Amino acid sequence: MEKFEKKFSVAELKEGMVVDDIFFVKFKKGISPYQKGYAFELTLSDSSGKNIEYKYWGGPEEEKVKALYESILPDSVVRVQGRVSSYKDRLQLVTNEPMTITVLSPGQYDPSVFLKRSRKDVSAMKKRLYELIGYVKNEEVKNLLSGIFEDEGFIKRFSEHPGAIEIHHNWIGGLLEHTLEVAEICLKLRELYPELDLDLLIAGALLHDVGKLEEIEVTSRIRGTVKGQLYGHITLGVIFVDKKCSEFGVSDSTRLKLLHIIISHHGKNDYGSPKEPMFPEAAAVYYADEMSSKISEMIEFVKDARADTEDEFMFHKRSQKNIFLR
Repeated sequence: MEKFEKKFSVAELKEGMVVDDIFFVKFKKGISPYQKGYAFELTLSDSSGKNIEYKYWGGPEEEKVKALYESILPDSVVRVQGRVSSYKDRLQLVTNEPMTITVLSPGQYDPSVFLKRSRKDVSAMKKRLYELIGYVKNEEVKNLLSGIFEDEGFIKRFSEHPGAIEIHHNWIGGLLEHTLEVAEICLKLRELYPELDLDLLIAGALLHDVGKLEEIEVTSRIRGTVKGQLYGHITLGVIFVDKKCSEFGVSDSTRLKLLHIIISHHGKNDYGSPKEPMFPEAAAVYYADEMSSKISEMIEFVKDARADTEDEFMFHKRSQKNIFLR
């Protein structure tokens, strides 16, 4: 079986380049006729996080083009032969026959080349997570956290999982990285406000996003699961932690507070939390989560934007404001 290696990232593509490379398919668009035959469009991407529009200009045999189109699915990894051109001031990858696009089998490529990875050492992050659990004094909370995070299958998944699909920490190891950032911010808040319950802060921080293990999945890209789309990670996290509380005999009073921290960690109903924070530790986890996600998002945006432009500002669509790059 012939194997293919990634040569250039989408971010490295320039107008006029002749390409023979592999990408994953993010979106498909329909087939349409044109003067010489039938064409279709795809959106292609890779670990750079950048997308490029792809246009296949096929011949006059509609069934042949249709069969090729139907063989390509979202998340398919494809080998593309084509040329990079500019269309409406945007780069576009174009294939004209006899160049072609083919769907690769899993054994023909290394799936890891399509996924960004945390720049932090995963082993060191796991060690820090266990150190944080060691700070917990309340035995029932410590037993709960130890029972969850010392399970080998669970910690393997948790330490390799992304923190989101696109917005922040959307890379392998991102969930662990984000979780630790939230916990470390909570520790700083505890220094300022010693009245805060340290055990609740640590447990809430470490468990607040545990539902993302079921909300998102990794194929050739990071995407939402059916269960994630229907329930969301807050609901999935509550279900998981509630079950674990029963399994490890956590008291009702502690269970209620832990579940409320998870339920309220997006802070506002408009942001997806069924309830807003109702006690100080829940508020602390919410603001720590907000700080971790927003600062990470801005850092990544600035880093990527600096590679794309020499301008001093770039408009950030999600926040609807200019971000200073220099």
